[in-house]
Amino acid sequence: MNSAKVVAAGAALADEVGFAELTMGRLAERVGVRVPSLYKHVVSQEDLNRRIAALALAEAADAIGAATQGRSGHDALAAAARALRDFVVAHPGRYAATIGITPTGPDDPIVVAERRGLAPFEAVLRGYDIAPQDMTHALRALRSIFHGFATLQANNGFQWSTNIDESFEWLINLVDRGLRTTSAASPTPDTGHTDHR
Repeated sequence: MNSAKVVAAGAALADEVGFAELTMGRLAERVGVRVPSLYKHVVSQEDLNRRIAALALAEAADAIGAATQGRSGHDALAAAARALRDFVVAHPGRYAATIGITPTGPDDPIVVAERRGLAPFEAVLRGYDIAPQDMTHALRALRSIFHGFATLQANNGFQWSTNIDESFEWLINLVDRGLRTTSAASPTPDTGHTDHR
């Protein structure tokens, strides 16, 4: 048993029972040790949660990066969106750990993983000729749209009979059309703020 295995077990358990239900007691039971033994590997519940968040962000970044490799335009947008959605739906507990978490500084593993995850979306947007000063707005828009859809699906938020996959493809095409009509020649004022979160 080491820290990486404890965090991986915690992430898997969060996916099964829900992030809100993840406790040190449940994790100790899962890995077959007493709770005090876990503290040899993680400092606290908060430390465990942060490590799970960093793991989830890194895994999502790897999935999105691999999916978009060698693609551009609509194909890259669709690949990135599907990879994010697939990850969230497959790993709802660990992904939930990433929501609302505050980085401790620029070298925080959470920040590093977030940057890796945003890089493929930045590449997608550059393919649409998005003006540099609009990049933060565009990234926030993509994150809100695809995160929102995936999170709703992961939480059984779609109850109508219409096929969910068809709705997602419709959304991708909608975003694609919107990005194509956004002209880099008509930039919005630059506020000087570059935090993509």
